[in-house]
Amino acid sequence: MTTHRCAVVGGGIIGVAVAREIMTRLPGTNVTIFEKESELAGHQTGHNSGVVHAGVYYEPGSLKAQLCRRGGGLLRDYCAEKDLAYEEVGKIVVAQEDFELARLKDIFERAVANGVPDVRMLNQGELKEIEPASIGKAALHSPQTAIVDYASVTKALAADVEAGGGRVLCDQEVTRFEQTAAGVKVSTRDLTEEFDMVVTCAGLQSDRVSRKAGDAKTPRVVPFFGDYLLLKPEKRYLVKGLIYPVPDPKYPFLGVHLTKRIDGEVIIGPNAFLSPGRESYTWAEANMKDFAETLLFPGFWRFASRNTRAAVRESRTVLSKRRFIDEASRYVPGITRGDVLPGGRGVRAQAMGSDGSLVDDFVITDMGRLTHVRNAPSPGATSSLAIAEHIVVKAIASAGLTG
Repeated sequence: MTTHRCAVVGGGIIGVAVAREIMTRLPGTNVTIFEKESELAGHQTGHNSGVVHAGVYYEPGSLKAQLCRRGGGLLRDYCAEKDLAYEEVGKIVVAQEDFELARLKDIFERAVANGVPDVRMLNQGELKEIEPASIGKAALHSPQTAIVDYASVTKALAADVEAGGGRVLCDQEVTRFEQTAAGVKVSTRDLTEEFDMVVTCAGLQSDRVSRKAGDAKTPRVVPFFGDYLLLKPEKRYLVKGLIYPVPDPKYPFLGVHLTKRIDGEVIIGPNAFLSPGRESYTWAEANMKDFAETLLFPGFWRFASRNTRAAVRESRTVLSKRRFIDEASRYVPGITRGDVLPGGRGVRAQAMGSDGSLVDDFVITDMGRLTHVRNAPSPGATSSLAIAEHIVVKAIASAGLTG
């Protein structure tokens, strides 16, 4: 049996899932994970709401829809196997206005086409049975939408990698790739090693990492932050599961929603606004190099010129906590400023084309023995185990490896 050496760059949930999948498909392979931070799941994986999506929104037949449905099932089974917390709390998508009813019906039809289990439409009375504190003219209900702690899942996957003889190297930022006749050399400040196959899953840094290997300049990552608020413990009873708005097709982002988390907290948010840095979780962590790179990217200005209304809407919730809370209280009346606490921030790696278009589906490119995950947006975490299957099959074929 041939013993291969493979590397994965990036220690978020997708990168670690890819490492585990390589070991499953190529038994005996030596796998190394390179992570630039001091621990795994330090960015998008550890700063999201923890929702396990059921595949309600996505275009039927798209890679997103396919991988979300399979990935959700694989994730549920994995959590059961590892005794990780996983709860099907259900999700409602609520129409507040008459004009939203047609959009809601379209979403329902997509969900049915995608095979979302037990999805149904609710009238006002049925809505109250599911979420007594919520109001709306009608709603869609997805009872198997769930919640989980993705950082805990990532650590469990990493433990599987190490148990199989793999290495997890933290504090090792990859600075260089060199393709040779025999493989790919990967360099950090501390070491250089050669591998038969390399997969990069670098999230917020995915375009920069892939460009180091000579991949295309676009799509470019433009970071958008999302702030969250927390309901105080005495108000958590107002939200039983997940309460979402009907997406407005004129806007690129979903809007404020209410989400129960696996730790019992209830979060409100996120909003969405241009981030002052790819890894800036507070204003004090603003990164002027990142910000300047965004402002010098022509695609961003093409995007901005088409989305001024969205920018104005989102800026109101950034600048005013009252506006933020008003958005949530449209769905759960009675939430006031005194009912919330600060809830932190996440940063989304939004892939954008040079024409200003947002890249909605997964983007995976291969360069022989090098494969790059250029875009893995929501439901990326939900889909992680299925994305790993999809990537590893393609990467092995591209690299010409055999078991």
